[in-house]
Amino acid sequence: MRPALVYMCLFALIAGCQSTREAYYNAWENFGGYAKRERLVDYVKKASAEQTEAKEQFTSALEQFKSVVNFDGGDLEKMYNKLNKEYEACASQADAVRGRIASVRNVGTAMFTEWKGEIGQINDANLKGKSQSLYDKTEVSYNGLLTRMDAAAKAMDPVLTSFKDRVLYIKSNLNAQAIASLKGTEMELGKEIEGLIKQMEASIAEADKFLKEINSKG
Repeated sequence: MRPALVYMCLFALIAGCQSTREAYYNAWENFGGYAKRERLVDYVKKASAEQTEAKEQFTSALEQFKSVVNFDGGDLEKMYNKLNKEYEACASQADAVRGRIASVRNVGTAMFTEWKGEIGQINDANLKGKSQSLYDKTEVSYNGLLTRMDAAAKAMDPVLTSFKDRVLYIKSNLNAQAIASLKGTEMELGKEIEGLIKQMEASIAEADKFLKEINSKG
C-alpha cells in the first residue's frame, strides 16, 4: 500500500472529533487529493454514467425476454440461461447505481458541512451574505439532484421484481407451453422499463444541470 494511503487510513481512524467520512475526505485534501467539491463533481459524473449503463442493460434484458416468450424452437435451457444472465446483470447494475448515489450523498454531506462551517467564520457581513446565498442556491440544486437520483433508483425495484418473477417462472416451468403463457406480459414489462428509463433520463438531465451550475460557480 502506498504511504499516502496508509496515512489517510490512520488519519480517518484517529480523528476523534470528526466522523470517519469527513476525516476521509479531509485526508484526501491533506495528501493532495481532490477537494470535496471536485470529488462531488466526479461522483455525480460517475453516477450519471452508471445510470446510462443501467438504461442500456434493462433495455437489453427486455429484448432477451421478448426473444424467449416468442420462442419458436431451439434449446429452452440455453435461452433461459441467457435471460437469467440478463436479469443478474440488471440486478448488479442496479447495485452499482445505488452505490454511486450513496457516494454522491456522502461527499455532498461532507462538503456542505465544511462549507457551512467556513461561512460561520467569515466576519465581513457582505462576503458572508454572498457566500450564504451561493450555499443556499447550491444546496437547493443538490437536493433536487438527489431527489431525482433516488426516484430513479427506487423505480428499479419493481422492474427487478417483475423481471425476477418471470425468470423464476420460466426456470420452474421450462417447457414451450409455460413460455407461451407469458406472451403479452412483455408489453407490461416493457411499460415498466419505459417508465424506469424516463426516470433515469430525468435524473441524468438533473445531473447535467447540477454540473453546469456548480462548474459555473468557479
